[in-house]
Amino acid sequence: MRVDRIEDFQAFVTIVEKGSLTSAARLLGRSLQSVSRSLATLEADVGVELVRRTTRRSNPTEAGIALHRRLSAALAEIEAAKLEAAKRRSEAAGLLRVTASTAFTPLYLVPAAAAFLVAYPKVEIELEQSDGYVDLVGEGFDLAIRIGDLPDSNLKARRLADLRRVVFASPDYFAAHGRPRHPDDLRRHECIVRTAARDGNEWPFRIDGRQRSIKVSGRFRASGALAANEAAAQGVGIGNAPLWQVRSLLGRGAVELVLTRYEPRPVPIHAVWPATQMLPAKTQRFIDFLAERLPQELR
Repeated sequence: MRVDRIEDFQAFVTIVEKGSLTSAARLLGRSLQSVSRSLATLEADVGVELVRRTTRRSNPTEAGIALHRRLSAALAEIEAAKLEAAKRRSEAAGLLRVTASTAFTPLYLVPAAAAFLVAYPKVEIELEQSDGYVDLVGEGFDLAIRIGDLPDSNLKARRLADLRRVVFASPDYFAAHGRPRHPDDLRRHECIVRTAARDGNEWPFRIDGRQRSIKVSGRFRASGALAANEAAAQGVGIGNAPLWQVRSLLGRGAVELVLTRYEPRPVPIHAVWPATQMLPAKTQRFIDFLAERLPQELR
């Protein structure tokens, strides 16, 4: 519905309720000519006289009374809808649909979501776990949490935290085979290769201030991160993974870090959402919540 058509409706309803074009113009903050033009346009559109004008009063015709009854109710609904939408922008409420990776979601997003629901009792959260590309607009998601550098797109993004990538193995492996002192030493070690990862046998490092990849190999390969990391904990070889994936293994002493001085630049984690002029409060508050919480959790 065109905005000018709504203004025509508003002018007509106000004329009927105030009893004159002059009073309606004053209330609406419009000129008398503008209000008169709106009424004439509406009458031309419906094809009947809606208001009978006299020098003192503007009285609705029978058709005008019937139209006023319907239009006043419709305009009230429109105003109520606008108020509700404005309230939703300012108050965190409603369903928030979020997508994130299968491994990251249960460890970090689920605890964050649980705490957020306590803080914002009018919000509902639906988490979708996916390691593939998700069309946020096409599939109706409010937000995605994506790990790694972002490709160019029409989406908006906010960097939430940085993720360390580490090299590790079990104490038993190091006792049997020694510790690598330099990334080049990995060529002489059993390394666990992620077959599902792009360039899974080329591990990134920062050597002499520059990014370099070291080609590794080993007798054990795995497609999944959990299997590869557990193999390292079992003494099969040296693993390479984001620190957040092996934090529990480190905590119980199942693995130890090596080559920390050669760690590559951290991998960013972003909140990504469809381009829009104004985010709903539920989405903005959750992004702010993650931006405050995740750096502490991932440190």
